[in-house]
Amino acid sequence: MKTALSSLVSEFETAEWELSYTDWLHNKVASNFANPRSVIPHDEVMAEMEAVIDKLVAEQKNL
Repeated sequence: MKTALSSLVSEFETAEWELSYTDWLHNKVASNFANPRSVIPHDEVMAEMEAVIDKLVAEQKNL
């Protein structure tokens, strides 16, 4: 049986923990946006990985 959780209940035990986490998260996001490395779109990475997997599957069939 699943119990519905109230949206008013925080997942943090104290307000200080919530503030600490919120500050950490904001800093993490800001540092990632400030990262000068180029960003590869998700679809491009997935297409490359699918090609790698297809190649490996084809090689396995030829064994």
